[in-house]
Formats: sequence, structure tokens, C-alpha cells
Amino acid sequence: MADSIPITRINVPASRIRAIRSAVREVTHLGSAPDASRLATLDDAPALLAFLSDPAVHAPIYSLPRPLTEASVRAFVQEHLVQRTAGEGLLFVRGEADVILGYSDIQVWPQWAAGELGGALHPSLHHQGRGSRGAAESFAWMFEALQLDVICETASHENVPTQRMLDGLGFTRKGEVESVRPDGTARASLVWEITRSDWLRLHPN
Repeated sequence: MADSIPITRINVPASRIRAIRSAVREVTHLGSAPDASRLATLDDAPALLAFLSDPAVHAPIYSLPRPLTEASVRAFVQEHLVQRTAGEGLLFVRGEADVILGYSDIQVWPQWAAGELGGALHPSLHHQGRGSRGAAESFAWMFEALQLDVICETASHENVPTQRMLDGLGFTRKGEVESVRPDGTARASLVWEITRSDWLRLHPN
């Protein structure tokens, strides 16, 4: 985690905080499409481990457990179930129970009406425009369904595709922070943010 994000921290009224927590607790899918990603369950741990074990998937992501084992992935899922109950986080998976093709990890800070989206697609789906298109749809959904005002994103210096995607979607660069992995090691992360008003202006549809 990076305790220094989000950069923009505007306290919202208690009624907004309650509404955001309630929205997070009520979510079952990331979007309304027939193939929308669903909430991860503990039964998904074996297939999620198989998906995450590919270095092309896990290497750029600092928030994943290390080492990756079925027990650590199961704990990762359980942590997100607890976060959902608290109205502060969600974990979605795309695919069937035995084959997962992607996941989305959403962190929510209700007190600031802010959120962060992480995740990955199976390498077989790379270079098809699905990542950027799916991220844009997820950001729009977060603003609407979770009632957020700000989305904050991070990426390593080496993760050029994500940097290009965030720049292309209109996010504003906000500097650099230190991100701490679950095993205690750290990395430098670039930071981007976008507000709801800027998102709607840049993506009116």
C-alpha cells in the first residue's frame, strides 16, 4: 500500500461516507454487461493463483501477496471480503471458477470519496485494446456506482503501457510516492489522479 495516496483529500460529509460504504457493500459485479466481472470468493483461490503465477501478470503489481501460494491468495481474497463488509474495497474476477482471465482490485477511501483501481488481464488478451477499454469502463463505473469524486492511480517507472493509458485517458500526473508491498519491500510509484468532473468532461459518453 501507499499511505500517501490519494493526493487529493477533501473530507466529505458523514452522509456521503455512509452512502459510499453502502454502495460498496451492495456491489456484486463490476458493471452491468452480461460478461461483467463478478466478486471473487474463497473458492476462486486455486484458479486465481494459477492466473497470478504468470510473471507477465504479477510482476508489475505491488499489491499482490508475496510469495504467491494458494494460502496467500486465499488470504488476499478473504481480506477483500472483509474490506467489502467495511465498505472500503472490492475484488472482482473475470472468467469461470476453474479458469480466470482477469481480476480487478478496487480500494476505496470513503472519507475522501476517492478510489483506486488495480488489476490485470491474461497475457493472451494483451495488445487487443481490451485493457485500456476495460479500464475506462471501470473508471466510469466507479464514479457512478460507488459515488466517487476522485480516482487515484499508480504505476512503476517501468510500466510504460499503464503510464500511456492513464495519460491518454486524461489523468493528471501528481508526482511520485513510495509503494510498500505486502512483504515489506518498497518501490517508487508514479501517481495520477482524475476528478469526476474532469472525467465526465473528457468522456461524455
